[in-house]
Amino acid sequence: MTEEAVNREGDRSRHPLVSIRNLSKSFPGVRALDNCQFELRSGEVHALMGENGAGKSTLMKVLAGVYQKDEGEILVDGKPVDIPDPRSAQALGIGIVHQELNLMNHLSAAQNIFIGREPRGRLGVFIDERELNRKATEIFERMRLKLDPRTLVGDLTVAKQQMVEIAKALSFHSRVLIMDEPTAALNDAEIEDLFRIIRQLRSEGVGIIYISHKMDELKLISDRVTVMRDGQYVATVPAESTPVETIISMMVGRQLDTAPRHPSHVAEKSDDAILLEVKGITRGSTLRDASFRLHRGEILGLAGLMGAGRTELARAVFGADPRDSGDIYVRGRKVSIGSPKDAVRHGIGYLSEDRKQFGLATGMDVKANVALSSMNEFVSLGMFLDQRAIQQAAERYVSQLRIKTPSIHQQVRLLSGGNQQKIVIAKWLLRDCDILFFDEPTRGIDVGAKSEIYKLIDALAAEGKAIVMISSELPEILRMSHRVLVMCEGRITGELAAGEATQEKIMQLATQRESLVTE
Repeated sequence: MTEEAVNREGDRSRHPLVSIRNLSKSFPGVRALDNCQFELRSGEVHALMGENGAGKSTLMKVLAGVYQKDEGEILVDGKPVDIPDPRSAQALGIGIVHQELNLMNHLSAAQNIFIGREPRGRLGVFIDERELNRKATEIFERMRLKLDPRTLVGDLTVAKQQMVEIAKALSFHSRVLIMDEPTAALNDAEIEDLFRIIRQLRSEGVGIIYISHKMDELKLISDRVTVMRDGQYVATVPAESTPVETIISMMVGRQLDTAPRHPSHVAEKSDDAILLEVKGITRGSTLRDASFRLHRGEILGLAGLMGAGRTELARAVFGADPRDSGDIYVRGRKVSIGSPKDAVRHGIGYLSEDRKQFGLATGMDVKANVALSSMNEFVSLGMFLDQRAIQQAAERYVSQLRIKTPSIHQQVRLLSGGNQQKIVIAKWLLRDCDILFFDEPTRGIDVGAKSEIYKLIDALAAEGKAIVMISSELPEILRMSHRVLVMCEGRITGELAAGEATQEKIMQLATQRESLVTE
């Protein structure tokens, strides 16, 4: 342990800032929290880890006053408190930065921070904009953040919007800051900027509860880690001295296979096994002469940096976006795909990276979502839906994919991210698509659910499905792919077999700009 860490440990050992003891919370049919405990000290970053559905968000929503506990107690500065609503939590100095930002794009940064609490002029009628901006500037200076408080939030990057959310929480004089997946949409430079602010707040004595699925962040930012599983407390361990493998094992209750794909696993690639061939697809400046082949039983990894054109290529093949030129062949026959309906008719399915917007009807139940792409198959007498057949199909896939849900009548929005992703997969399996595009299939999903998704994709390939997997996580690409295609600025810049692919080689191809290639 470093000298700095030792000093922080000594400062924090005096008393916990927050203590949660024997806390339980139930919803109809579900015991979300069972006798949980958690402790946060002043001036520490305490990571809260667990699979989706482990109870992390529920526990934090109880602390933030969104939910009320059924049993147990919460202590702040050693004194028992009741937190009946978010306003009470704010009064106790507890702030939360949600994964989905809650800002108004048409208002300035300062207006978002103090909305509903704006300083007024002498008559108490008009908002004092100068004072409003001054107070926002004070918070930004405390965060050592260069940001004009008059800037419209809609004009800011996602990273800067997140800083505004943090500033908003600090405006309530928060001593406890809950951060839920704060780096999910940030690049490496933005993450480092966020970590700088977190370290700054920690040095000021703010206690930070940090929820993330990214294991590599643990060593960089957290002091301690508390693990939850199935709504229960598992353990609290020091971040610095505890191996990541140990934390993962505590989260899932088992060891996970994280080894890269071995060349011997590569599918046969004879010409008669080609299910999909794409030739010269071009679309403006986003796609330029992209060509590839996809074989039966193969998982083809598609790697590249943000903006490389990976999703654009998948959407063009699926007919979701128009293309300027290029041909598509399915089983050796040239096909015309001008819409997703055409693609589905030819046995192509696409699992979008934004499953909530494009893959699911979250307000509908599990049963309806599983059947969404196959409704015509369940029509009887030309006009009636065969509800019994839909129910049987949904129950079959819930069992086959081990989807955790109280019933097939549960609204999809109430399920964890991993289980939502499985429902999208079930939808395309029911449609019996032989060619599947998985776009960021494990984004926002914990390690245990990732392992299940990996096994499911492997099983689909073993059955003869042909899969294109787009992922921004290089270990995931290496773990899953039989072959890897790499894109940069809309072009396919190289192909690597499983046996030769490394993170370094992928990154070299991912940064191979056309200007460098042609020199």
